Amino acid sequence: MPLFKNLIAYRIAPEWTAPPLDQLEAEMQRLAFQPCGATQELSVGWLPPRGEDHGAMVENVGGHWIMQLGIERKAVPGGAVRQELEARCKAIEASQGRKPGRKEKAELKEEIIHTFLPRAFSKRSSHRIWVDVERGLLLVGAGSTRAAEAVLKPLGDLMADLRHVLSLSLLSTATSPAVAMAHWLTSREAPAGFTVDRDLELKNTGEERSVVRYARHTLELDEIGQHIQEGKLPTQLAMTWEGKVSFVLTEALVLKKIELIDVDKNLGKDNGFDADATIATAELSELLPQLLLALGGEQAFGVPSAPAPGAVTPSEETADADF
Repeated sequence: MPLFKNLIAYRIAPEWTAPPLDQLEAEMQRLAFQPCGATQELSVGWLPPRGEDHGAMVENVGGHWIMQLGIERKAVPGGAVRQELEARCKAIEASQGRKPGRKEKAELKEEIIHTFLPRAFSKRSSHRIWVDVERGLLLVGAGSTRAAEAVLKPLGDLMADLRHVLSLSLLSTATSPAVAMAHWLTSREAPAGFTVDRDLELKNTGEERSVVRYARHTLELDEIGQHIQEGKLPTQLAMTWEGKVSFVLTEALVLKKIELIDVDKNLGKDNGFDADATIATAELSELLPQLLLALGGEQAFGVPSAPAPGAVTPSEETADADF
């Protein structure tokens, strides 16, 4: 299983100093993940990235810190809550001759959820975090900024408790990914070191919000240029770098469906986590600067990428766990 299948990158503020690893480890052990209790809706905590019971919470592999956050949520079906709430309100009206007010309904709803939680199904996810201390980068194994923010909040709280306040900015580029992808497609010329593969999604940013998708299909088509001229912008494009790493680039500068190509598939099996982490961090550490260069270079800390013409804020996708 790959170390990362999705990545979203953040630049760490230049003034940040990394805490001592022993202090970080001790605090993460204190905040270790625990499953949800019977009436608990959400539980968040740290997991050993190697997957071993009682293992280290932060692994230092060649100067790259690897951590892992576990999240468990219990969800009570909204329909069941509404049905029970309606039944209780009717019972109150029948017995007391009055309709419950807004505040009372809210209290009843909370009580119903609390009652249903012990029987609710739970859903667990986990996300790896990669901190490149030397280069000042933090990368989250998530497929959207919403999913990443759920990971960054406990990490930020952890660093604040250690008095190493962590200030982050989404990695941004002089040219927005959507504009760059549109240029590569219309010119039929990928940036140096990259090839355009066979998967593409285009969206219209106007009122129609129409979507066109190509899957396992040649993208050297006149109709793609026509779609772009008509106002559709690329939101996802499959690419390969140097024949080593394939991925899907999104308009939000998220890398999805990451696959290391030029790697012995049996290496990780024989050497375990250290081999996987060494290979992944080495390859991706080379890929990222080249991708930023292809997008016009990185913007200064805190400066967002220039928006694509006519673009609107994209709706966040369902949170994607790293594995």
